Amino acid sequence: QVQPVEFGGGSVQAGGSLRLSCGSSASTSSSGCLGWFREVPGKEREGVASIFIGDDSTSYADSVKGRFIISRENAKNTVALQMDSLKAEDTAVYYCAAGWASSSLWCRLDRGRFSYWGQGTQVTVSS
Repeated sequence: QVQPVEFGGGSVQAGGSLRLSCGSSASTSSSGCLGWFREVPGKEREGVASIFIGDDSTSYADSVKGRFIISRENAKNTVALQMDSLKAEDTAVYYCAAGWASSSLWCRLDRGRFSYWGQGTQVTVSS
């Protein structure tokens, strides 16, 4: 099933860590492109991280570089987002998205490139 399903999320204090997982059949395809986006009320949904399954190449928003890591969890056929050094401004609803790409060049943090979206999971970081 391509439709993503998110796992994880919750509440943590600033400086802490959380791990999100996303289940989608796109994570087992060499043309699969998986991404994490986040949204807060009143703001546009923004891209956080993406991974192209064909070569495991990744891309990140500047705001999370060095703190978040997106990776495949082969044994579980899922894609994870490890979030460390969390800040209050990371508080948002996080969405997993799935789509297809012919190469990593086309697997970027552009909402229009993803056809399937999960229901979202809340991440709350208290300062």
